[in-house]
Amino acid sequence: MQCRYSSILTKMFCFTKNKILLPVQLKKLGEHTYKCESRSLTDVYLQPFWNWLVLKTPIWMAPNLITLIGLIVNVVTTLVIIRYSPDANSEIPRWASFLCGFGLFVYQSLDAIDGKQARRTGSSSPLGELFDHGCDSVSTVFITLSACVSVKLGEYPSWMFLQSFFAVALFYFAHWQTYVSGTLRFGKFDVTETQLSIIFLHLMSAVFGTGIWDYEIPLLNVKLKFVLLLTTLAISIILAKSNVSVILTGGIGKNGSSVAGTSVLSPAIPLLLVVLPGYIIACKSTENIYETHPILYIMAFGLVTAKITNKLVIAHMTKSPIEYVDSTLIGPAMLFLNQYLILFCQNTMCCVFAWHGPLLI
Repeated sequence: MQCRYSSILTKMFCFTKNKILLPVQLKKLGEHTYKCESRSLTDVYLQPFWNWLVLKTPIWMAPNLITLIGLIVNVVTTLVIIRYSPDANSEIPRWASFLCGFGLFVYQSLDAIDGKQARRTGSSSPLGELFDHGCDSVSTVFITLSACVSVKLGEYPSWMFLQSFFAVALFYFAHWQTYVSGTLRFGKFDVTETQLSIIFLHLMSAVFGTGIWDYEIPLLNVKLKFVLLLTTLAISIILAKSNVSVILTGGIGKNGSSVAGTSVLSPAIPLLLVVLPGYIIACKSTENIYETHPILYIMAFGLVTAKITNKLVIAHMTKSPIEYVDSTLIGPAMLFLNQYLILFCQNTMCCVFAWHGPLLI
C-alpha cells in the first residue's frame, strides 16, 4: 500500500512538473539532497518521544500521508476557534482553546516523524521534502491566526497585522537563506520553541479563559498580551537579523551568489509584491476591509505568501532562478488597484468641485 500510494502521488506530481518545470530543472530536482542544521534547545528533549512515536506508526503509512493528517488536524482545530471569534476579539470556549493546543501538538509530532518514517521505509525523496515544506507554509498561517485569536489580539488590529505578517515573512526568510546558503538552519529558539510557546498560550486560555491576557501587570499598567507581543516581536527581529546575515554573506554560488547563481536579493521581489499591497490596502481601504474582516484578510494574504514560499523552495531544490510573477499575485494586485482607483476618483472629484464648484452652484 505504501509503494502504491507513493507511486500514484509521484506520477501525479511528475505530470504537473512536466508542465511547469524544464528538463534541466527536473534533473536537478532528482539530484537534490536535504541539508539541515539545528541548534534547537528543545529538540534534544523531544527526540526520544518522536523516536518512540515513529516506531508505533504502521509501516504501511506513507510519510506524505502523515504530513497531510497533521496539516488537516491543525487547520480544522484552528477553524474551530475562529468560528467562535471571527474578529479575534471575542471570548472562545475553553474546550476550543484546549482543542486547538492539542491539534497543534499533534501537528508538531506528526511533522517531526514524517521524515523519520520516510527513512524507516526507504521512501525519502525530494517530493516528500517539497510536500512537507508546502504543508508547513500553510500551517504557519493557521498557527499564527490561532495565537492571535487565543490572546484576543483583534482588539488592536495594527498589532495583529504586524504580528501576522512578521510570522509568515519569517518563514519566507528561513527558505530565502536556504536558497542562498543551500542549508536550512534552525536557531536555538526557532520553529519547535515557537510551537511549544503557542501550545502554552492555548492551554493558558483553556485553564483561565482568554480574559487572562487582559490582566494588567501591577506598577507597569501594561496588559499581559502586550508583554507577550513585545517579547514575540523581539525574538522575531533577532531571527530575522540572523537570516539576513546569512543572506548577505552566505551565498555558495559564484561570487557569493545564490545556489542558482542569481542575486541573493532576488527573492525579495515576490515578498514585496505581497507585503506592500497588503499594507497599503489595509491602511487606505475606504471600506476598512482589514478592520472589518481581519482573520479573512490575514488568511488570504498569508496563503498567497505560502504559495510564493513554495515557489522559492522549488527554486532552491532545482537550483534555478526564482519566478517573480505568480497567478496568486493577481488577487492582491486587483485589490491594490481597486483602492488606488477609488482614491484617484475621489481626489479627481474633489479637484473638480474645488475648481468648478462655485460655477455649479
